[in-house]
Amino acid sequence: IPLMGVMGAFVFAAQMINFAIPGTGSSGHLGGGLLLAVLLGPYAGFLTMASILLIQALFFGDGGLLAYGCNVFNLGFFTCFIAYPLIYKLITRKKITSGRIFAASMASALIGLQMGAFSVVLETFLSGKTELTFGTFVLLMQPIHLAIGIVEGFVTAAVVTFVWRARPEIVEKAAIGEALGSISIKKVLVGLIVAVIIVGGALSWFASANPDGLEWSMFKTAGKTELEASGGIHKTLSEIQSKTAVLPDYSFKTNESKSKEESTTAEADEKWPSVDAGTSVSGIVGGALTLALAVLIGLAISVVKRRKRGAVT
Repeated sequence: IPLMGVMGAFVFAAQMINFAIPGTGSSGHLGGGLLLAVLLGPYAGFLTMASILLIQALFFGDGGLLAYGCNVFNLGFFTCFIAYPLIYKLITRKKITSGRIFAASMASALIGLQMGAFSVVLETFLSGKTELTFGTFVLLMQPIHLAIGIVEGFVTAAVVTFVWRARPEIVEKAAIGEALGSISIKKVLVGLIVAVIIVGGALSWFASANPDGLEWSMFKTAGKTELEASGGIHKTLSEIQSKTAVLPDYSFKTNESKSKEESTTAEADEKWPSVDAGTSVSGIVGGALTLALAVLIGLAISVVKRRKRGAVT
């Protein structure tokens, strides 16, 4: 359960760092679903991803509440329940080595992100958003997420290798679905917490201001990075999100209301790195909130399991 919380905080912080994709004007960020599945197991990994995305949507205005289910599905389902068991575990089944971890991470990340990207296109098409033609959208989404998948593979391999060398039992137990029990993981937890503080508190300043892969693909297809939604449910959820987002866009709230066009222009003119206290606070607070929510979910599941065992006996 502690590892579930700390890994959630780490992935939250890592997702704040958008890296530029050379020659495209686009950027990408870590998905993290595969990493969570490898170190926590697919079910705990999926629930942790759901926790991360909920915290992002509610407190930081990142990702619409109406799209929450799709986001969890696209980022969590394909990596945790398809790429991890069918690709990653297949490659590392006979023996876990650093080379196999790298090969498994790269192959799983690439395929998992490709499936997630195609799912976004399909969901958009089924939603009736005619501004985004299926053919053009898919031809832009798949290649850009191929590049993002390569980075995802490298990062996943690096973190998993670090944990495996420090405590191989974590990776081994997750692969067979067993609890860690009395195995001490303090060093791993401390290392990851330090990483959360560094990544969320400082490295997040170096995030690329370029639109991410989805926004870039939408702009290339429809000429805008965000489609206007109509209807009562959209308006209601948007109003709820504006009230719950205490650190919108990972920064302090301002009294001045800017249009989306003005905000985009301001972002383009920002200096890099963007040293900002609001970003640092967002990274640390968001990590802490994610940690707390993931731990609560883990504890709830643990209580339910104990009650079931008690009922059986």
